[in-house]
Amino acid sequence: MNVLILGSGGREHAFAQSIIKSSLLNQLYVAPGNAGTHEIATNVDLGITDFPAIKKFVLDNDVTMVIVGPEAPLVEGVYDYFQTEELKHINVIGPSKQGAVLEGSKEFAKEFMERNNVPTAAYKSFTKDNLKEGMSFIDSLKPPYVLKADGLAGGKGVLIIEHADEAKESLEEMLVGGKFGAASNKVVIEEFLDGIEMSVFVMTDGTSYKVMPTAKDYKRIGEGDTGLNTGGMGAVSPVPFADDVLMQKIEERVIKPTINGFVKENIVYKGFVFIGLMIVDGEPEVIEYNVRMGDPETEVVLPRISSDLLAHLHAFAKAELHKENLILDSRSATTVMCVAGGYPEAYEKGMEISGLENIEDSIVFHAGTALKDGKVVTNGGRVMAVTSFGPDFKQALKKSYQNIDKLSFDKMYYRTDIGFDL
Repeated sequence: MNVLILGSGGREHAFAQSIIKSSLLNQLYVAPGNAGTHEIATNVDLGITDFPAIKKFVLDNDVTMVIVGPEAPLVEGVYDYFQTEELKHINVIGPSKQGAVLEGSKEFAKEFMERNNVPTAAYKSFTKDNLKEGMSFIDSLKPPYVLKADGLAGGKGVLIIEHADEAKESLEEMLVGGKFGAASNKVVIEEFLDGIEMSVFVMTDGTSYKVMPTAKDYKRIGEGDTGLNTGGMGAVSPVPFADDVLMQKIEERVIKPTINGFVKENIVYKGFVFIGLMIVDGEPEVIEYNVRMGDPETEVVLPRISSDLLAHLHAFAKAELHKENLILDSRSATTVMCVAGGYPEAYEKGMEISGLENIEDSIVFHAGTALKDGKVVTNGGRVMAVTSFGPDFKQALKKSYQNIDKLSFDKMYYRTDIGFDL
């Protein structure tokens, strides 16, 4: 079959890398892709939310599967767009627009969790019309205070604040000052959960599901989880503390009620559910849902799937995922993200990357890269992820760091302490 992947990051390169091994694949296209996907697939210059252009391309090139990487096309309804007579033979991997609201609105996600008895932190949501009530709600909570922009804010819309006065100031900046644009026209304030974070990834055809490898990512720019939030500086899979007892709790209390909730509420959902969890005294609580794979978690989760990922996704069209056998590599995988100097604030692009040909026994997933005059150059804040395997995460990390030493571009930065808290 011919497959189109939408997106240009490390996540999409990881999808491409997993799919090219499949005997079911004929042609693989990535739109718009990066310098890494260029090596293994055909990059296509298409906007990820330009649905008419995507439609023309898939019909002209006999594409029968579209894998949606980022959240924006899902929230804008790419799945629904493909339900017309002319396009409905194409298997779109991603939820319907209604399903994507789970990520598109924090308030909707919390209400869905409440309706379906999925454990989560107590919360209330506010707009500028009831700003005063929001201030009072902050006073009723114990610090630290968690403020979340309701809409999509590129992974930057969550604030965790120690002092009530500062939390109130931030609430006003979000609701009245438009700190995150339209995304913070509504703000969810919730109680702080004190525990350790992890993520669980599930693929579902809408009725049955498969639990994919667990992962833990590191969002802060600085060592020891300090400084500004980023799109992710590295990840580890599996999560060492996620034993069988915890995984059973997660499946019974979180995964099953979530998938059953889709069925009960008639939400069409054929794609990935990324469940962000906080483990508090051994008990799972859901922080958030994302309606696609995470980045850089994808760069450790997909390499650990040894069975044919394309065959599993192909089963979505007929709701036959339950017949598939998902086989996982028992080794640990780790990834470390190399970023541009200055990221997540202002940074430069166009720096030449050297040393890629010297990498041994690791996989380099390109994120913000491009080709310029035959050379690979930086084209984003998070530039590339170096993924390695090992008998445990420490040995896998050692390999990633050894290979990062062979790479360079001007002002390259990475965290040297991924996995420090495990």
